[in-house]
Amino acid sequence: MTQHSQAARAVLALDIGGTKLAAGVVAADGSVLSSATCPTHVQEGPERSLKRLFDLGWEAVEAAGTDVRALAGTGIGCGGPLDPYTGMLRCPPHLPGWVDIPITRLAYEAYDIPAVVDNDGTAGAAGEWRFGAGRGSEHLVYLTISTGVGGGAVLDGRTFRGAAGNGGEPGHVTVRSGGRHCKGCGRAGCLEAYASGTSIAERAREGMPADSSLAAIEELTAADVTAAARAGDPYATALWEETLDLLGSGLTSIVNLYEPELLVLGGGVTRVGDQLFEPLRRRVAAQAMGPAAAAVRIVPATGGDHAGVLGAAAIGFERLT
Repeated sequence: MTQHSQAARAVLALDIGGTKLAAGVVAADGSVLSSATCPTHVQEGPERSLKRLFDLGWEAVEAAGTDVRALAGTGIGCGGPLDPYTGMLRCPPHLPGWVDIPITRLAYEAYDIPAVVDNDGTAGAAGEWRFGAGRGSEHLVYLTISTGVGGGAVLDGRTFRGAAGNGGEPGHVTVRSGGRHCKGCGRAGCLEAYASGTSIAERAREGMPADSSLAAIEELTAADVTAAARAGDPYATALWEETLDLLGSGLTSIVNLYEPELLVLGGGVTRVGDQLFEPLRRRVAAQAMGPAAAAVRIVPATGGDHAGVLGAAAIGFERLT
């Protein structure tokens, strides 16, 4: 099958992040026929960033060697809050100044094909279910553990959105009452406030003893913490164990609530592999209710660098074809 004939059953996928924009043309089987990225530059305001996004989409269409009119439509993933039913970005905290942006109407005007938008966590869950680790499952919860902690769910083979379209926010499960301030939602004690890559690095800096190997690192990251824990640094080891305990507690609550077949974990923090996955599997197996613990498998996401584009494409296929 030629690339052009694949593109005839494809969608244009746009992923809007706070630091990066991504676009790609994705075939019905999940093949990424083309992709492109560029910085968001949120400080320039929505008008200029959106022009950059739509230009990036045209670049992806051209690279796929297709006519935009041959595509089924445009799927868009973006952090919420947003309204997936009216296609409106309400006020995403990672996009300051983006208030009441009619993103699907603007995408339609840019490409003259139908467009839909969903929360990027919801899109990520749909992407893993349709194209990735969740193929063939009926009940899946997805978390991306990165700058923040986002995610979504597919329940009974249907993407879960909730009453207002932003349901399924695993990063805002409370894991410590009255705990750290969550920059994502403003509440206290959220999972995101402890387990995101940003929060792990912040927690490490806040209590840093002078004799820790981390003390010499100027731009400390979560990867530095996990590397120091592997090397036996006592401070890093204790901080990583606390992170695993809190993350395990949050995942246990999610497993008890949804009783999924799969708990799919992606994002930068998961790149440590078994240093994360094996302790979490043990904690959830020990703490979750018996039937839920027996039903679930905790597995890595497969989307990789294309996760955002594949997620946006998945909701495009779901809602446009």
